[in-house]
Amino acid sequence: MLTRRSWIGWQFTGPFLAVFALVFLAPIGYSAYLSLFRTRLVGGTAFVGLENYTKALSDPQFWDALSRVVIFLAVQVPIMLFLALLIALAIDSGRLYGAAFFRISVFLPYAVPAVVAALMWGFMYGTRIGLVGNLNEAFGVTLPDPLSPDLILTSIGNIVTWEFVGYNMIILYSGLRVVDTALYEAAAIDGAGQFRIIRAIKLPALRGPLVVATIFSIVGSFQLFNEPQILDTLAPNSITTYFTPNVYAYQLSFAGQQINYSATIALVMGVLTMVVAYLFQRRSLKGVA
Repeated sequence: MLTRRSWIGWQFTGPFLAVFALVFLAPIGYSAYLSLFRTRLVGGTAFVGLENYTKALSDPQFWDALSRVVIFLAVQVPIMLFLALLIALAIDSGRLYGAAFFRISVFLPYAVPAVVAALMWGFMYGTRIGLVGNLNEAFGVTLPDPLSPDLILTSIGNIVTWEFVGYNMIILYSGLRVVDTALYEAAAIDGAGQFRIIRAIKLPALRGPLVVATIFSIVGSFQLFNEPQILDTLAPNSITTYFTPNVYAYQLSFAGQQINYSATIALVMGVLTMVVAYLFQRRSLKGVA
């Protein structure tokens, strides 16, 4: 029998649980339901069990999209986190002039909507009316086209780095601010220099924040959608319908009318993202009390 105290707890958690079930669990359950069916031109919708999942795992377009985001994750995320770490350490050092203004300036791109950022950078990348085109005309040179098929992934990585390096900097800087300053004083008394303090005190203190920032970046990389989708209008020959798994699922659903298979792709990516993030977290925090 529930006590009065138990009912009070449910009164506080009930509204959240209801919203959580409505906007999170219900869509996942419905997607899982859709993934078990297939709509045919002849015969209508039929139950196919795990056939859509078997098709997804043998779909070359899905694997091509997945390999692209894996490359993006392996290259862009370390660069972005390294830059965020350098900026956080510089601001925390207390030797940077105008640190508060610099911190706000670095964080400001995160406040720019992803659609606006992609459009802005897309026009700057333009070889006809954009910044690249203006430089070519002004100096009589021919710079590589950032929107070409060979460079489009690098260009998207630059946009994402510009957007999120400040966000990750804030996470790392917050981790540095909770370090006891007495540790710095004791290290200085022992004759430790700045690099020694960074290596022995600051970097170990940032292990948790770095894990959090990396997990967010892993999830964001697997969910890559806004930037390629927006740049598709500016570089249609470079952005394919299966450029990333999310773009592929979107095109299957809204352009190909393959809602069941689209739900399958989305669920496979959701499970894969969860597994990769969990394995990284478990490995990174292994041995931490």
